[in-house]
Amino acid sequence: MKMLIDIDVPDLKNGIDFYCSAFDLNLKRILDTDVAELAGGSSTIYLLQKEKGSKCARSIPDGRNYSRHWTPVHIDFVVDDLNQAVKRVLDAGAIGETEVICWRHSRCMSFSDPFGNGFCLIEFDNETYSDGIA
Repeated sequence: MKMLIDIDVPDLKNGIDFYCSAFDLNLKRILDTDVAELAGGSSTIYLLQKEKGSKCARSIPDGRNYSRHWTPVHIDFVVDDLNQAVKRVLDAGAIGETEVICWRHSRCMSFSDPFGNGFCLIEFDNETYSDGIA
């Protein structure tokens, strides 16, 4: 299965600038005038320009709000060097939200992008979390 990641942003140019700078992604193409396809990670990321206040689904009464918000789904970016990645995302405009958390041979730190979307950076000692079995 191939996964695509869609991220709503209020301004496409600022979204492209942030995600390309923060994660070393490349703008592959712009579809119509309001969708940017970013390449360079294990999944393709699409930035979807959506106006503040616009509806995201008929069944949800609230419109989009680009202040910091919580969602049960977020993106974890696996990095080789957490310290370098933290500097890179902060320099690009991310907001740090936690200190480094160490768990099962990983180090993780949480952030939000300039549009309120949460994400984490994770550095593993191996390829994934340790199960504690030697």
